Amino acid sequence: MNTRAEEERPLSEQLHPMAPHHLPFYLAPGSGVDTLMVVMGIFLIGTVLWVGTLYWKLHSLPERMAHKSQKLQFEFVAVLGLISLFTHMHIFWVAGLLLALIDLPDFGTPLRSIAGSVEKIADATPVETGDALAESSSVRESGLSPPGQSGPAKEKERSHV
Repeated sequence: MNTRAEEERPLSEQLHPMAPHHLPFYLAPGSGVDTLMVVMGIFLIGTVLWVGTLYWKLHSLPERMAHKSQKLQFEFVAVLGLISLFTHMHIFWVAGLLLALIDLPDFGTPLRSIAGSVEKIADATPVETGDALAESSSVRESGLSPPGQSGPAKEKERSHV
């Protein structure tokens, strides 16, 4: 049986001769802050933020490439990037990257130029010759407006511009 005197016996202040006299830096002292844990926590937060930033930069690579080179398919590349982000299907990202690298021919600008030229030609009033004068008088008699003048039909025709 233990007596009360044995339970209250003070601990020896003398350490074992083989024990180290100080604790290594990576062990937390009994009454202090664990320095290694604080440093590793800050390192972990910094690493997670760095990897997240790297991921977002890599994910937006096709969109930035298409925007920088003024590609016509920029909007399509951006939509493919969003689809790949929300569906986690990497094929959309690869398709956006390939589309950002390919130069599609610009068919819209020449067609707009042709349409503008045809519209200018259609708006020009021809010089009235003998045949045209007879035709315009027959048009006036029928109540229709001549081709050079604007009327409700002409305004309706140009409403798409």
